[in-house]
Order: sequence, then C-alpha cells, then structure tokens
Amino acid sequence: MRSAITISLVPEARGGPFVFWDDLADGCRAAAALGFDAVEVFPRSAQELDVTRLKQLLAQHRLTLAAVGTGAGWMVHKLRLTDLDAETRRCAREFAAAMVEVAGSLGAPAIIGSMQGRWEGLVSREQAIAWLAEALEDVAPRAWNHGVPLLFEPLNRYETNLLNRVDDSMLLLKHLRAQNVKLLCDLFHMNIEESSVADALRLAGPRLGHIHFADSNRRAVGLGHTDMAPVVQALRDVGYSGYVSGEVMPLPDSETAAKQTIASFNKWWAPS
Repeated sequence: MRSAITISLVPEARGGPFVFWDDLADGCRAAAALGFDAVEVFPRSAQELDVTRLKQLLAQHRLTLAAVGTGAGWMVHKLRLTDLDAETRRCAREFAAAMVEVAGSLGAPAIIGSMQGRWEGLVSREQAIAWLAEALEDVAPRAWNHGVPLLFEPLNRYETNLLNRVDDSMLLLKHLRAQNVKLLCDLFHMNIEESSVADALRLAGPRLGHIHFADSNRRAVGLGHTDMAPVVQALRDVGYSGYVSGEVMPLPDSETAAKQTIASFNKWWAPS
C-alpha cells in the first residue's frame, strides 16, 4: 500500500477538498518531508501543467505521481462528457484525452469524476450513460498505450445523478470493451451512498484502481466517524496494493490535514 496526498493547481477550485494548493514545489516538498510516497495533482489543463518541472520535483523529493485529476474540465471549462450539446461533448473528450496523455507520459492514471456530468432536461439517464460509455471507450485506449488504467470515480448524489455507487458503476464497466477502466473509490462519497463501504469495496475487487482516503466529513481520516477497521480489512481481502490518497479539506490548515492523513495511513498500514 502506498500513501499519497493531493495538490491542486486550480485557483477556481480553492476551498475544495485538496490538501495543498497552488505551489507545486511547496506541495511536493511538504509531502516528502511528511513521509508520503506520492502526490496526486489537479492541474487546470494538460497544457498548463509544467511536465518538466513536475518530473524534476518528483525526482528531487523521491516521490511518484499517484494520479492526475480532470476536475478542472467541469470546474473551470464547464465541459461534461454527457452534455446535450455535441460540440461540448467533443471538447470534453479532447480535454480528458489530453489529461490522459500527460498523466500517462508520467506513468500515472487520469481520473474521470465530475466531468461525467449528469442526466437532466432533454437528456435521459440511458442517453447520458451511453455518451459516458462512448467517451470512456474513446479515452481508455490512450491510457492503455501508456500502460496505466483510466480511473472512473462514482460521486455522491449531490454532485451527480448519474452513477453514485460501486454496483451501478461496475455494471457500466462490465459492458465496456476497454478493460483498463478501473474504479476510484472515494470513502467520503461511499459513506453517503453505500449501505456498506466494505462490501462495496469487495464488489469492486480487481477493478479497484485507486482510493481517496477521507473521513465521513471530508476531513482527514480520524477526524470524522468512519469506522476504518472494516474498510481496511476489505482492502486486504481484495488484495488492493495501490495508492491511498488523501483528498480531504485542508482543515484546520494544510499541514495539520496532511499530518493527520499520514498518521492515519501509518496507523493502518505501517510495516509490521
């Protein structure tokens, strides 16, 4: 199991659940000093991510890149893969594809989360799911070419009405031709939507590709009421050995949230 912490480079997302903000160098330095194995980066776009600088920082601090988020596609550019407008859907696929390419060039997967959109108005749920599947089929081979998965993240009902749980997300993945799409299971979203987080993780099984490590209140694990013991046991049961990444609110401040995250990670996964 490997630990990671989030760094957002998206000014428009300030106030969201990212531990470190704005300064990539400071975020990498702090992550390494606290003992994290990796960072998870959220750039404004693929074109605005300084890949050369990121490679230098990762090497300098002996970190790896856990994943690259595409949330700015929706947050900044208002692009959704299930938008009614065909041109918007095309631009959304291009944005996601560029993120997949830049992440893959760094040996990391990209995340499709908020860009999945929702069904509403003239767009039925069936049509939205079909458009989402089409987009994933289009983008996933780009990740495959780099030897990495494409991560799909079910979100809670307050962020999308499309796919909220592991079971309906697994149904989507089952029907895809692309077999390298895996689930990003976020413990905060799961706390809202799943009747049993542990059972849902077991259902994901080998399709589990990434964990967002957050407590029930989106604060660092240990500062909410999630019972972590059955969650950790479920991850052990399915043989998960990927990244456990702290996507949490920087409360009361970034340093404290990061320290609590690594302390909780070490509590559950410290080498025996």
